[in-house]
Amino acid sequence: MNARMPETQGSVVGSDVVHDSAHLHVRGAATYTDDIPEPRGTVYAALATSPIVHGTLNAIHLDDAVASDGVIAVYTAADILGENKYGAIVHDEPFLAEGKVEFVGQPVAVVLARTMREARVAARKIHCDITPLTPILTIGDAISANSLFKQVEVERGDADAAFANAKHRVKNSGEIGAQEHFYLEGQVALAIPLEDGQMHVHVSTQHPTEMQQVTATILGVDWKDVISECRRLGGGFGGKEVQPAQFVGIAALAARHSNCPVKLRLDRDDDFIITGKRHDFTFDYDIAFNDAGRIEAYDLTLSSRCGFSTDYSHQVNDRALCHIDNGYSLTNLHVRNYRCKTNTQSATAFRGFGAPQGMFATEHAVESIARTLGKDPLDVRKANFYSPERGMKTHYGQSVEGFWLPDIVNRLEASSDYRARREAIREYNAKSPIVKRGLALTPVMFGISFNASFLNRGSAVVSLYLDGSLVVNHAGTEMGQGLFIKVQQVVAHEFGVPANSVRSTSTKTSKLPNTSPTAASSGSDLNGMAALDACTKLKERLIPFAAKWLECAPNEVVFKNGGATTANGDKMIDLKTLATRATFAKIPLTAQGFYYTPGISWNGDKFEGTPAYYFAYGAACAEVKVDSLTGEHKTVRVDILHDVGASLNPAIDRGQIEGGFVQGMGYLTSEELVWDEKGRLRTHAPSTYKIPTSADVPEVFNVALYDQPNHVPTIHRSKAVGEPPLMLAFSVWFAIADAVSSLGGYKRMPKLKAPATPEAVLRAISEIRGEL
Repeated sequence: MNARMPETQGSVVGSDVVHDSAHLHVRGAATYTDDIPEPRGTVYAALATSPIVHGTLNAIHLDDAVASDGVIAVYTAADILGENKYGAIVHDEPFLAEGKVEFVGQPVAVVLARTMREARVAARKIHCDITPLTPILTIGDAISANSLFKQVEVERGDADAAFANAKHRVKNSGEIGAQEHFYLEGQVALAIPLEDGQMHVHVSTQHPTEMQQVTATILGVDWKDVISECRRLGGGFGGKEVQPAQFVGIAALAARHSNCPVKLRLDRDDDFIITGKRHDFTFDYDIAFNDAGRIEAYDLTLSSRCGFSTDYSHQVNDRALCHIDNGYSLTNLHVRNYRCKTNTQSATAFRGFGAPQGMFATEHAVESIARTLGKDPLDVRKANFYSPERGMKTHYGQSVEGFWLPDIVNRLEASSDYRARREAIREYNAKSPIVKRGLALTPVMFGISFNASFLNRGSAVVSLYLDGSLVVNHAGTEMGQGLFIKVQQVVAHEFGVPANSVRSTSTKTSKLPNTSPTAASSGSDLNGMAALDACTKLKERLIPFAAKWLECAPNEVVFKNGGATTANGDKMIDLKTLATRATFAKIPLTAQGFYYTPGISWNGDKFEGTPAYYFAYGAACAEVKVDSLTGEHKTVRVDILHDVGASLNPAIDRGQIEGGFVQGMGYLTSEELVWDEKGRLRTHAPSTYKIPTSADVPEVFNVALYDQPNHVPTIHRSKAVGEPPLMLAFSVWFAIADAVSSLGGYKRMPKLKAPATPEAVLRAISEIRGEL
């Protein structure tokens, strides 16, 4: 059955236009990589992985796998035609292990078989001869062994002098765990050999250009001989930026050797065990402050577990350091950052890209100040915001402009009835011996753009057909976040047509080359502006031509109501007629647009520059109930006020805010990754790794958009919304901490780690009661 997209009339930009694939999603008709009809002769691949965490790889025994039912071939690193290395920045990861293994789950071979099941059964029959070596598994192990990719120090002002003169000072430490991406669609690639040595790869990825590059690398061919394509992916969250590279490369290698189309699809357990996670961090701080709670000096050590390879670890840690301010003026500062090399999966990009970890450490310190002084944490937060008095420049030297965070916090404080609820909760806790309530209102200040300035670019091609419909192809990938519909809205707005008159097509390297990843929350900013540029160029060709037919000056031509009209609307030519007549007049109806973000600069060596085009702000107020006997909690109410600029699509943006918040809530309360002493990941399935469910969504969930256009000229003055909402979930963790702190009279910060699982909460309760 064929179905048209739902009609979407009215003002296009700024309206609640339905997601372009929503009607397909609800019918199960949206085509993901695994749904693409398989070409005749497709065979299936499965990976054999290392059972040993670290060791010398002496031999790989393949005989049992080769003899297994349905097996066509088995390939190892010895069969790689090009280079056996790739990586996000530094090429230090092998496609298939060679000479050594560095974590449990590292791929060592790929099996091809007639069915997926036969391939997976055979892969488990491969045995490796490995001489074990001593592994480094934890952040503490790595620091003790000096197993570091890099150590960074940042100093601003005179922290030593400020500490010496400080009236108050508190030290504390904590940890914030790793997180599995748990995208609904797992890692999958389909590699199809083409004529003359070419390869076409369909892959679930946020970065088609990188998939093109790694495929060319493993095959030893030019980029021109590889086409990488993605129509949509079922969630990414950063886990499909560089992580799919290994799988698409291996699939392409197998396709080249076998001369058959090859599909490689990981099952959920293998996906967990092989792929990288969010970086887990430990933090230690010493902070000085005055009677009002204003920070006078801050000494912070941030240490991260990066895994066995570099991946994006330097960039993630840089972003963590950039975001330790979270809206607070930090003038006397000393930060140490240890980037630890461990025998675990290579930690990678994840929604927030280091910012949650950096922000969390400082928010923890702010709460410690409040407990020490006996103040409301909200008052301490407000006392430390950037201001003309305290300074409007970040610790990395960027001027803070359009700083709406204090107004957002004040408005949310009022709308959530924070003060009255704070008093009511204290009274409740004084009378309730078992169930304790907690409340927290936390801010978010998130910089938008890639630190690497060259990545801040977008491209698009817009074509007008003779029937008046339009198609747009751009560099961004659609992963459910609504990027495609937003770009369609931009194009539709320019030509005065409904959004369903515009079709978005798959992201494909043979259409648009050398693209940046869809990441850093910048998809709409970059590709929306590129599409606008393409529309502008196309209209510049059409307007003089339309003016002749409308008998008006070119500057009087307006595109609206499905065509070109005069400014007063007395004459009109519909888009179909205009396109047809323009074609006969030999006017090209395709235009390419390009955009790059202005003003971005970053010097990593000096740790200074302007890495953000602007900042997105938000605040959340959360109330929880904690059972002091079981450690379980329930989030009973959440109020959010979030800054999205002049929203391109409020419905899409609200969805991103709600989804990001719930994902952040899982990160901080239930999603715990556990490695044992042999380096084996023990939480590698939904049975042991707990993401939030619908039952975890707050009982009362109020989300409002802050009504203020962006102060810089982004696309229609909108703001990015992909990553910032995740950090709104800090409010839940700090509300839990608030409830636990009540058991000790609110006098100190509990020893509670993140995620705040029931076990972690019980340990914190025992500690604050003096039982540990």
